[in-house]
Amino acid sequence: MGFDEQEYTKSFDIRSWKKLAPFLRPYRGLIAAVVALNIVCAVIDIALPLFQRYAIDEFIETGDVSGLPYFAVFYGCIIALQALAVILFTRRSMRIEMQIGRDMKRACFVHLQTLSLSYYNVTPVGYLLSRIMSDTNRIAGMIAWNAVDILWAVFYVLGVFLMMFLLDPGLAAAVILIVPVISLLTGWFQDRILRWHRRVRKMNSRITSAYNEGIMGARTSKTLVIEEQNSREFEAVTQDMRVSSVRAARLSAVYIPLVMFFSSLTTAIVLARGGALVLDKLLLIGTLSAFTSYAVGIFEPIQQIARNIADFLSLQANIERVTGLLEQQPLITDTPEVVAKYGTAFEPKRENWEPIRGDIEFRDVSFRYPDGSEDVLSHFNLKIPAGSTIAIVGETGAGKSTLVNLACRFFEPTSGQVLIDGRDYRERSQLWLHSSIGYVLQSPHLFSGTVLENIRYGRLDATDEEVIAAAKAVSADQVAMKLEKGYESDVGEGGDRLSTGEKQLISFARAVLADPRIFVLDEATSSIDTKTERLIQDATELLLKGRTSFLIAHRLSTIRRADLILVVRDGAIVEQGTHDELIRKKGYYRDLYRRQFEQEKMQAM
Repeated sequence: MGFDEQEYTKSFDIRSWKKLAPFLRPYRGLIAAVVALNIVCAVIDIALPLFQRYAIDEFIETGDVSGLPYFAVFYGCIIALQALAVILFTRRSMRIEMQIGRDMKRACFVHLQTLSLSYYNVTPVGYLLSRIMSDTNRIAGMIAWNAVDILWAVFYVLGVFLMMFLLDPGLAAAVILIVPVISLLTGWFQDRILRWHRRVRKMNSRITSAYNEGIMGARTSKTLVIEEQNSREFEAVTQDMRVSSVRAARLSAVYIPLVMFFSSLTTAIVLARGGALVLDKLLLIGTLSAFTSYAVGIFEPIQQIARNIADFLSLQANIERVTGLLEQQPLITDTPEVVAKYGTAFEPKRENWEPIRGDIEFRDVSFRYPDGSEDVLSHFNLKIPAGSTIAIVGETGAGKSTLVNLACRFFEPTSGQVLIDGRDYRERSQLWLHSSIGYVLQSPHLFSGTVLENIRYGRLDATDEEVIAAAKAVSADQVAMKLEKGYESDVGEGGDRLSTGEKQLISFARAVLADPRIFVLDEATSSIDTKTERLIQDATELLLKGRTSFLIAHRLSTIRRADLILVVRDGAIVEQGTHDELIRKKGYYRDLYRRQFEQEKMQAM
């Protein structure tokens, strides 16, 4: 089951809501101000029918309007005060929404950078985008607006009930009968509404993921002519969301009208009974007018409470998804002792970092992938002196990257130790090791920006001269010179303005600029033409001198000079030695080398 398939099946759970406290705490003052301003608005709304009552009894019934100008001025001041409270409330609610949304997005983004690489191997991009953008926006909006609206509505309803009891307890008793009815309706509907909204949010993640894959893979889709297949798959996903949304909407469509019905019924009872009391001279017309205004006015706040409660029931699914992401634990973590000495990725204590020579030792290492059932390595031992070049070869999918991932601590041994300069690398921080690794991927990623900016990611404090020197060392300057603005040319999103070989050259220059003690070249020349490969080979020999390096390559001709070649087959190391030694063994490596040599010879013909 993929991570995006995780189900959230809890009923209403206050513990989920308490997890929002860290995001609300910094804005206690703003939230309190918004609540106070809403109370001011509610008090004025409650008082307005009393002004109506006074006007009817004092001016209309008596026919004496001498005090009307003073009444009008006072009434106008009250309305102005309410308008000012609404303006102040709106401005502060907008700040709450924007700032809480920003904080949640920032927290998700920062947390994602602490997770292990294995998390991204199984987590769809759409899952992450949906939580960081859609879910956080909805949570922030609901807190800033809907939560405060509920408080206003509840305060208003309670105040109106109090006023109605003061005006006529008998009529008020008829109105208050709707409260237990609405409570029962809410209790019955809440689990059903929440269940379907959870499914809607889950399908929304899949749709976002489908959009992302459709856009990123548009070129592949067109070349394979699979647009119709993509459309059918997308239609199936959206159809599932449509069905779930309709069912959730149906529940709400029954829930809210039921509330409206009972509210309207109560208003009718008030008008009938109150009208009879006025005819019997037991109730003043002004009092009936105010009471009717209360009965009619309470209709919308009760609907608002019901509507917002339904929305808040569905919001728990969003909260669970965001907090679930924030609570996701990395598979690889530093111990508290290591963090205290070496710091974290965001607060490193570089003054305590020892320099890395590059000695690497695998000591009785066994390794099994987190989702695997068998060991990929079993009691593996290997010493790599600093400055050595280790080549790892094998067919596609043989497991060539496993050793590199262990050496770089992207994964950790299931048992045994990996030692860097004689010490278990778990005794030092991940950042300490990763800061000394230069990694050139088979499919390198470039960030949106210029050529200069992308190379400078290797060392952010590098000068322009140092960046250009690194580019020249691996012939990446030829890529820049082909572009209209040279090093200031934009590479496009993901580097899509460049070929794969050009992106690899820039990625190589970025690694060179970092001046690491350990180099990993993962199929680094597999997509580079022969001419470019010849240029980069000369630079590679110079740059790897004195550094521990791992070369993962399909082209066996590129690793003949390696100090040690590890041959991987079906996830296990079946042969090791120098090129000449392995050729003399007449084993699997020689067969690989001969087949590839013959293929390259045929391609050259």
